[in-house]
Amino acid sequence: MSESTTHAPSVRSTPAYAALAEQLRNRILSGELPQGARLPSDAELTAEFGVGRSTIREALRSLSSQNLITTTRGVTGGSFVAAPSVGHISASLETGVALMAAAEAVTVDQLMEVRNLMEVPAAGIAAFRRTEEQLAELREAIFDPDGVQGPATFAKNQQFHLVLLRATGNPLLELITAPVFRVLSTRFGRDDAPGGFWQCVDHDHRAILEVVTAGDSMAAIDLMRRHLDHLGDSYRQMDRLRTE
Repeated sequence: MSESTTHAPSVRSTPAYAALAEQLRNRILSGELPQGARLPSDAELTAEFGVGRSTIREALRSLSSQNLITTTRGVTGGSFVAAPSVGHISASLETGVALMAAAEAVTVDQLMEVRNLMEVPAAGIAAFRRTEEQLAELREAIFDPDGVQGPATFAKNQQFHLVLLRATGNPLLELITAPVFRVLSTRFGRDDAPGGFWQCVDHDHRAILEVVTAGDSMAAIDLMRRHLDHLGDSYRQMDRLRTE
């Protein structure tokens, strides 16, 4: 009887560039390499990690794609830890939320629940903290609901909510909430909006603007809750039409 040979399952090792990128990423996220700090030179990385230039180049590309570093050329050039940007981080989060929505991993009700948890109290904070410049931005975001609707209308609708989030003075609120808002706004065909949708949006926005201008936090909370209830009803109706 021949002796059988047992082969251990092969384990795929992490590519050298990915391991290096992870080490540098951890240093950036821990604050060991703070914003604006220059990353170690190629010679220093080679000495510390025993990797070649091609590996270093791929690792830096990976960090750059994550918006963790920026690279400049010239005598004073190099790779530096990037400044955190709400826009970049929010865009990455939006991609993930959009993928989940497309895969039906999250429902309209779940998306609206997040908006209610964030935007309702945010409206109250905004009424207390808003600046005159932000009030002017909110007024600029008001549109004519009876005119021809197009990209400019959708942009103004989005801008109104984003300005309110920024008026809280807490960038995390915009970071977390804006991606959910944008996914809901783009998930449904805007031509399928039920009759009176934009008139309702306009009415709600004007009412919210009035109480935010007056600094009435409790009224802003109440009106934002009602506004999101109206939006949720419309989104659920559009979602049913989409799946029929």
